[in-house]
Amino acid sequence: MKPLTIKTISEFHQLHRLAPPEHPLISVVDYAEVALAKRNNAMPPTVAEYYSISVKRGLSGKMRYGQQAYDFDEGVMYFLAPKQVLQASPAPDENAHPSGWILLVHPDFLWGTSLAKSMKQYEFFDYSVSEALFLSEREEATVNGIIANIKQEYQAIIDKFSQRIIISQIETLLNYAERFYERQFITRKITNHQMLNRLEDLLDDYFNSRDLMQKGAPTVQSVADELHVSPNYLSGLLKVLTGQSTQQHIHEKLIEKAKEKLSTTNLSVSEIAYELGFEHSQSFSKLFKAKTNQSPLEFRQAFN
Repeated sequence: MKPLTIKTISEFHQLHRLAPPEHPLISVVDYAEVALAKRNNAMPPTVAEYYSISVKRGLSGKMRYGQQAYDFDEGVMYFLAPKQVLQASPAPDENAHPSGWILLVHPDFLWGTSLAKSMKQYEFFDYSVSEALFLSEREEATVNGIIANIKQEYQAIIDKFSQRIIISQIETLLNYAERFYERQFITRKITNHQMLNRLEDLLDDYFNSRDLMQKGAPTVQSVADELHVSPNYLSGLLKVLTGQSTQQHIHEKLIEKAKEKLSTTNLSVSEIAYELGFEHSQSFSKLFKAKTNQSPLEFRQAFN
């Protein structure tokens, strides 16, 4: 089914049979009302042209983001950037009592503010639904308080301070989300360290295979695909656990393999570069020196 494009917040309200928004560029929606509309009318996949931040509880259906379906039996907080596809099925359990909120922010509301430039730093807008943020009761109370402030501000008489105050509140909300995601990376140690182990095994297998010469070094995207997570989520997780991004892990494994070949074989630098998937030996030598402060030949000579 072709996704339905929702260009404005007013269109979102109309689609879900809600009262018109009180502000054309920002709205806080009661999720219970949205869930009721979805229960009564199957919704098509949608592509929105605004940001969406939400906290949902008591939803017994499933939602699909990209190719992944996720069960929302627990309450979660998740984030969508403009142009992302979201497909939802109505909750099948009529006895369910969904609750929560959705904050809709059109990019035009951010125009000319510092937040418009810094939105891309919040990588969780590119996480998949299966990588949603699970809030503690205290964390949920914190974000609910911020949402109440935002709603109160745009419902009041608009003056020259209104946008600045709301933008500040949104930025505070996003900064708390960053903190809570880092807490989640740390507290889910078993699952996260299992992923780290899977990454190490994946890279070991890749760099020990003959495919390396034909396919080249693995990319962040290919590694994330193998681990069934989004690239930004994987890098965020690894930075918390190890202090290194996915790209840095790939480079570290590559340099480790290069050192092994330089110290245990008589292969030339060009041959080693080729075996490690480099089309040009100069690119390999440049990366090796950047990571070790030595050229491949200097390393070999020092080792011998």
